[in-house]
Amino acid sequence: MSAVLRVALVAGEASGDILGAGLMQALKLRHPQVEFIGVGGPRMQAQGLEPIFPMERLSVMGLVEVLGRLPELLSRRRDLTKTLIAAKPDVFIGIDAPDFNLGLELKLRQAGIKTVHYVSPSVWAWRQKRVLKIRDACDLMLTLFPFEAQFYDEHQVPVRFVGHPLADEIPLQADRHGAREALGLAHDAPVIALMPGSRGGEVGRLGALFLDAAERLRALRPGIQFVLPCASRERREQLEAMLADRDLALTLLDGRSHEALAACDAVLIASGTATLEALLYKRPMVVAYRVAPLTYSILKRLVKSPYISLPNLLAKRLLVPEMIQDAATAEALAQTVSPLLDGGEVQTEGFDQIHRSLRCDASKQAADAVLELVGRA
Repeated sequence: MSAVLRVALVAGEASGDILGAGLMQALKLRHPQVEFIGVGGPRMQAQGLEPIFPMERLSVMGLVEVLGRLPELLSRRRDLTKTLIAAKPDVFIGIDAPDFNLGLELKLRQAGIKTVHYVSPSVWAWRQKRVLKIRDACDLMLTLFPFEAQFYDEHQVPVRFVGHPLADEIPLQADRHGAREALGLAHDAPVIALMPGSRGGEVGRLGALFLDAAERLRALRPGIQFVLPCASRERREQLEAMLADRDLALTLLDGRSHEALAACDAVLIASGTATLEALLYKRPMVVAYRVAPLTYSILKRLVKSPYISLPNLLAKRLLVPEMIQDAATAEALAQTVSPLLDGGEVQTEGFDQIHRSLRCDASKQAADAVLELVGRA
């Protein structure tokens, strides 16, 4: 193939940057003459993306929290729409960030550009009428999970379940001993990973709570060790301030979340992508989450799903405990995590089944689907 394939992509946060980089690598293997433009993080830039503006400008969460950034986000989307229409890519791929990307995809599709959305929004759980906008905006939806593809089939949206790249990357059985050696953790004491999130707002709401729970766990389990991977230098500084005047056997890590999960016996974790990683490492977990009170009040009325965490959504049952908003107290978290150190087999057996179902060579599947859409298969 001699014709250059021009691909535009937009990712809004670290998880999208990982997915985008894998997809870009797979596209290059199948169509070496390819150019990438758009918005992405360091992983996507390492694969050859020419960034139009920094990905961090799109990283915002919550209903109330986004309001302060709304004028900037709308302005950036207008400018990006004009830039991409002028660039005339063969295909645009919006990676997650649905509130930003779906509006962009609609304008680009109306301008004659093929559009793909990679990672389904939680349309099956709340704001289900968004499926009508998705049908108008996307030539193809790529889903990471099978229950999502079923939803889109039922609503006549072209869809392909590709599996999850993390399920391909993470081994079916992790090396706990090797991970503890690498992190300098003792082999003869239990280890709990604390994962309060990657964003400043998440750590602000959950960081001190998780540390309070850790202090109670230490009282229940003398000799216990804690490991806490920090998503960035800013998160590390934020957590170091919270650790002042606390006496915990806790190791802060710069990144290395996968090693922390491999090394630990159980996880106290914020709801989000990291719960899938904990599932794939077969580590029993307790999921906690807090958002701004007004955001929670709105979501409670809108969300139709009985669960918020990916492990439970994938299992279609309450496989892991979920402790949300006021229910997420330090004492409750400690009392729920502690028994997992003695068991957790029900969780881990369910995790193994889910892992195998998601192991589909996702980046290759996604690249093949994109190339088929643009007639370059």
